[in-house]
Amino acid sequence: VQLVESGGGLVQAGGSLRLSCAASGRILRINAMGWYRQAPGKQRELVATSTSGGANPNYADSVKGRFTISRDNAKNTLYLQMNSLKPEDTAVYYCKANVIHYSGSERVRDDYWGQGTPVTVSS
Repeated sequence: VQLVESGGGLVQAGGSLRLSCAASGRILRINAMGWYRQAPGKQRELVATSTSGGANPNYADSVKGRFTISRDNAKNTLYLQMNSLKPEDTAVYYCKANVIHYSGSERVRDDYWGQGTPVTVSS
């Protein structure tokens, strides 16, 4: 199973970006998915999470009202729409997914992380 993020980049304060995270492999089902971020010199922190059905998303207080998490289960893809970006949103953004997949002939359940996509917000 692989998670590949895309959509990061450089944007001015007040701007918007949309991140994507595409999962691939012998996937049976993706349960919870989420976005996390890690700024230089800081610990990785939760940004937003989504259950398998997408209902009742959870957001960090710092992004509520500005970021929206969504998912397309048919495409095994998670999104993060980021609006009104601030310099303090600068970080590497990571996708995480809890995946039920085949390992050989067995069904297993594991957590996977993407490689991260950098977001830089200039003031």
